[in-house]
Amino acid sequence: MSKRYSSFAEFYPFYLSQHQDKTCRILHYVGSSLVIFTLIYSVLSAQWGMLMLLPVIGYGFAWIGHFVFEKNRPATFEYPLYSFMADWVMLYRALTHRKY
Repeated sequence: MSKRYSSFAEFYPFYLSQHQDKTCRILHYVGSSLVIFTLIYSVLSAQWGMLMLLPVIGYGFAWIGHFVFEKNRPATFEYPLYSFMADWVMLYRALTHRKY
């Protein structure tokens, strides 16, 4: 990843190119969905300690997808904010049946 991206719109096509494996994308969707459910549960039950699990859940599923199935290095390491944003855009587009 030597190219520097100056905008999210410029970064997102690269992000998608790093998520071509269906299993990798599904693991991202599972991790992101579990993050949402865990966040909601933590807030509603006032179990604040569970909030520490959010990065483990979200990144854990995603990184397994990258290292095991996609066989590439997660963009999070170089573009943490853009990658975080792109995860949610990709999930939203999947849930609304739009092409990634």
